[in-house]
Amino acid sequence: MTALAGEALELAEEHPTQQRRRRRLHGRWALPLWGWLVIAWLCAPIIVMIVFGFNNYPGKFNTNWHGFTFKWYRHLFAIGDLTTSLENSLSIAAIVTVIATILGTLLGMSLGRYRFFGSGSVNLLLFANIAAPEIVLGAALLSFFLTLGIPRGYWTIVIAHVMFSIAYVAVTVKARMAGMDPALEEASRDLGAGPVVTFFRVTLPMLMPGVLAGALLTFALSIDDYIITSFNNGSTQTFPLWVYGASQRNGGSVPAQVNVMGTLIFGFGVLVAVIGFAVNREKKVRDSS
Repeated sequence: MTALAGEALELAEEHPTQQRRRRRLHGRWALPLWGWLVIAWLCAPIIVMIVFGFNNYPGKFNTNWHGFTFKWYRHLFAIGDLTTSLENSLSIAAIVTVIATILGTLLGMSLGRYRFFGSGSVNLLLFANIAAPEIVLGAALLSFFLTLGIPRGYWTIVIAHVMFSIAYVAVTVKARMAGMDPALEEASRDLGAGPVVTFFRVTLPMLMPGVLAGALLTFALSIDDYIITSFNNGSTQTFPLWVYGASQRNGGSVPAQVNVMGTLIFGFGVLVAVIGFAVNREKKVRDSS
């Protein structure tokens, strides 16, 4: 007890500068270590997916490592239903991205620029759409289609994805619109440019980072959506629906082509992010010089 009391007294009498130095030393390695642990935890499923895309499994279950091979990349489209489901996901995501980006951009510009009757309710509805559980929106859209007698299939998936994607684009563009200087548009009109020319030569280029961010977010949300799609797909299979069905049929295992396709989609996303970062950095360097 005496030794413990003496140690406590020494710590209490320690100079505040030494205490701060000790905390700074601990924070120098503790916080980066914690950050890398979180990153490793988040990347673990992706790493497993990439590795098992090279697994030379001989039978039905792709759950144990049997050796390294590239044959699944050579036979990527060997499973017809899987290829069709991926084509459906990509085409749906592309159509949804175009429609939701156009509608969401116009809506975001209106909310960011003007204050009109009902704008507060529209803002509340957008955030409610984002915050609501997907199962609520999926069930609501299912009831809507059944009430109107609309057969579920490819286009009901498109409509459903557009419905939940518009809010993300609108909120992103609205935030970008709120930070834009209206004096630039006024200067364009003062120099003789009409509303259309001002929009395409001044407003849209300034909004483009927000528009692109909303478009990329929409594409990512559409291509990997499962819950809302499962309510409104009918007989149409998308990539997430096919993968879940295959895992149920094969005892939790999926063909290696699924991992290869997932790897390629992930690699494409990383490539787009790197290109965007490089372009943004080059633009900053050019503007600073």
